[in-house]
Order: sequence, then structure tokens, then C-alpha cells
Amino acid sequence: MSLKLFRVTELPQSSFFFHPAAYKAVHPLLIVALASLWIATIGNLPLWQALYRLPELDNSRGLWFSLVFLIVVFASTFSVLTLACWRWTLKPVITLALITTAMAGYFMLSYGVVIDPTMMVNVLQTHPQEVRDLVAWQLVVTVLIGALLPTAWLWRVPVRHLSLPRTIMTNLAAVSCGLTLTLIMVLLVFQDFASLMRNHTHLRYLINPLSSFYSVGYLAFKPVARGATPPQPIAADVKLGPSYAQQSKPPLLFLVLGETARSANFGINGYARPTTPHLATENIASYRNAWACGTSTAASVPCMFSPMGREAFEKRAFNQQNLLDALHQAGLAVLWIDNQSGCKGACDRIPSVVTSSQKVSGLCQDGECYDEIMLRDLGPRLEALDAQRRSQGIVVVLHQMGSHGPAYSKRSPPKFKRFGPECTDKALQQCSREQIVNAYDNTIIYTDHFLTSVIQWLKTRQESHAAAMIYVSDHGESLGENNLYLHGLPYSIAPDVQKRVPWINWLSPEIQTRRGLTTECLKGQADTAISHDHYFHSVLGLLDVHTGIYRQDLDIFKPCQRG
Repeated sequence: MSLKLFRVTELPQSSFFFHPAAYKAVHPLLIVALASLWIATIGNLPLWQALYRLPELDNSRGLWFSLVFLIVVFASTFSVLTLACWRWTLKPVITLALITTAMAGYFMLSYGVVIDPTMMVNVLQTHPQEVRDLVAWQLVVTVLIGALLPTAWLWRVPVRHLSLPRTIMTNLAAVSCGLTLTLIMVLLVFQDFASLMRNHTHLRYLINPLSSFYSVGYLAFKPVARGATPPQPIAADVKLGPSYAQQSKPPLLFLVLGETARSANFGINGYARPTTPHLATENIASYRNAWACGTSTAASVPCMFSPMGREAFEKRAFNQQNLLDALHQAGLAVLWIDNQSGCKGACDRIPSVVTSSQKVSGLCQDGECYDEIMLRDLGPRLEALDAQRRSQGIVVVLHQMGSHGPAYSKRSPPKFKRFGPECTDKALQQCSREQIVNAYDNTIIYTDHFLTSVIQWLKTRQESHAAAMIYVSDHGESLGENNLYLHGLPYSIAPDVQKRVPWINWLSPEIQTRRGLTTECLKGQADTAISHDHYFHSVLGLLDVHTGIYRQDLDIFKPCQRG
């Protein structure tokens, strides 16, 4: 009786977790076509929104172009997904494509970012605590509607199983048709298409998820192109200069690596708000026209510590050791202290310490620490370095959490929150621009306090060392200008606020005498255009470390040196 009822109701066949009858099985290419249509339309809303905003497409010709472009996106997506149209890979690959599309689309719409290889590096190197800052309920809803609902349908519907020969033939035919349709459509609007891709290069990185697939493939091929061997030695001739002969006070240099700091938001650089009141009382030289070599930490940090310069570094055919390797090879004691998400390879061959995971009351909470944690126990950390190297000189890199977004409000302790109300929402687009700027400016106020604390710490060592501090940020930040947030846009299209960074020098009287220069002279160079390209050579010049790869024209201290 129960068996008969089971057959009559056909409950298992109609259940969400069981496949319908075999005769309802769908051809795999139809699955690919439907998924491609969903991705090309709903999944590419950021692309269609960007096209809609272009004034040159605000006519009937623009409507025709947009329709053709939609077909191009559909056909190219169909061709790519067809490559995975095999019995055991079809549904997993389409599921991955749907989730990738939904997540990329959310960040494109919310923050104005694009998915290029640099942004993909940021994604792959994202620290768990950074993920926590980025996850908002809007992201969850977007993934639910844009990916999980179509994925639920995908895994419920049965797929017709074709023989291997037939699968190969149909897949080849489908890919050929997709590519042919793509080519025909592009040729129909080739003049407009070429002009648009040339004048609005960011559009190519909005094609979702093809831009993500391309970026992953590009990054996977890079190590092959550059070789999988260890980095090449920096130089064979690195040595300490004549100032080290019979020195009484070895150099002590702190390289403070800032995070997401905009030069324009520093009071000492002309910002209307008093965000740097303590630095304003110090004898510093602040360069107001300094530029980053990347728009993300993953791009900028390896580049700025390299001797190559931005353009050569991007096109390099091999990996090479960096500034810290050169200083270590010269015989100096070098230490990297990290309060963020790692050194991106720059400190791989020197001693390093991570402070971000410490648990110190008043300095740490929710799995991260304020930047002052790096000054805690600093003396013992230096004493633990090799004594012979310490006698020659010490270089310490302090990698800040700084102004890392989008959770700016978490980057400054309560007593430094002078501007309010702050944006406390992880989804910045939900806040007013005033609230975002308030939260961001409070991080600069705290950076001002931190840098001044570093200077005060160094002043306590002036009896025994020739002390100095160089502060440079890795990149800038967008705070809602033109609906752009955060950073990481391709360098060629990124706004200046993502590329212009603060560069601050503090030199003790001892280091000024040792190197024959003055802070007053450096102040006169405040508006000189400099960049991360100058960083390697300026540090070598200040420390009097000699090598044939040193370039005098890229040493910002050289114009102020006597003799």
C-alpha cells in the first residue's frame, strides 16, 4: 500500500533534491546558453551602467551598439563556458562562474572598481581580517540573488548525457559558432568598438566574469614567463660608504610604510582640515608632489623596494632582490615589523615580526591592532638583531595598518576621532561622503600621532645613533569622487587621489651632519615631482650605501648634499 502511494504521488520526482524524470533532461549546451544569457544581462549590470553613462552613446546609434555589445558578451561567455561542457565539469564550472560574476558585480557597482590582474592579486592576497571588513549584508543579498538562486536551478535540472565523440563534436561546433558570432558582431560596430575600447579602457575590465578569468590566467602565466627560479641577486658590489669608517654614531633609519594615505588629506600638505597638528610642530620636510608606482599594496610595495622603477618593474622578465636585500648584503641590521597583511615578498630574506595578531589591552581588539603596537617592545627587538650588524647601522621597516578601508572607523582609537559623524558601515555607498571623509581624516590624525611617536622614540636614541625617519604611503584612496571608492584601479585610468601619496622626511642633526645636508634645503624641494622610483636610490644615498645600480638622479637627498 505504501509503495503504491509512493508511486502515485511521485513525491521523490517532484522534490527539490531529486531529479525529474529522465525524459525532461536538458541538452548541456542549452544549460550553457541560459547561464551565458543570465551572466551577460543580470551579471553585467556594472558594464551596462557604465555604457549608459557615456555621452557618446546617448543616441539611437548608442542603443544599437549596446545591443550588439550584449550579443558579443553573450557569445564570448558562451564560447568560454562551452570549453567546460563535459559531464563532470559543466555544473561546477558554471556554478563558479555565477558566484564569481555575482561577487565581482557587487564590488564593481558598490566601489567603482574593475577586475584587472592587479585587482585579482589583491583578491588572492586578501587577509582574513580584510575579508571581514568587506563582507556586508548587501554582498550576501547580491550573491543570493545573482548566484545561489540560478545555481539551485542548475543543480536541480537533469542534463542529457552525450557520448564522448558526440560531446567533442557538439562542443567544437558550439565554440566555433560562438566565436564566429562574436567576430561578426564586433565587425558590425568595429569603428565604435575600437574607439570605445581605446578611450574608455576600463570597460574591458567590466566584462564579467571574463575579466576575472583573464586576470587569473594572466597571473598564472607570469611566473612561467619570468621563470620559477629564486630572485636574482640585487648586485655584487653593494658595500658601505666612507662615512662608516670609524663612526661614533651608526645610522638608525626607520622606514615607515604607510597604508592608503592620500597626500591631499595631510594638513602639512595644504589640506584645510588640521589632520597633522603634531607633525606641523616637528622639523620635517614633506614632499607634496609624490606619486606611487601602483594603486594597491600588492603592486606598490614590491615596486617601490625595487631599483627598476615602475615601468621597468611592470615589464620585468625576471624577479630580483630588493632594497632590504641590498642593505642586508652591505652589512646593516634590517628588521621588518608588520601590522598589516604582509610584506608582499619584500621581507622574505630578512628578519621580520608580525604584530597585527597580538592581544594587548588598549592597543588591540577584534583581531587587529593599532599601529602603536609596533613601538611596543621595539628596544628588545633591536637588541635581538646581530650585534656586528647593529654596530654598523640599523634599518627598521614599520608597515602600518594606516587608513586601510573600507572600515576606516576601525583604524583610529576613540580619542583621535575629532571629526564626526563617521561612516561605520562596511558598504561605503550607504554613507554620505561627509561621513566617509570624517572617518578617513580621523585615520590621518592617528597617523600623525603615530609618526610623531616614531620621531620621539628616535630622539631618545640620538645620543647613540644618527637617527632618521622616511614615511611614504604605498598608494592613495578614492573616497567617493565620481562614485569611486577604495583603490586598485589600473594605473592608466586611476584618479590622481589613488596615486598621489605623502612622503615625509625627519632627519636628526646627527644624520644631517653625517650626510652633509639640511632639512631646510629639503623643505625647498617640497613641490618637486618625485615618485616611488626615487625610493630605492634615496634610501641608499641617505645611508651612504654604494653600488653600481644606484642612480644619483633618483636620490631626493642628493641636491641638498654639500660636495
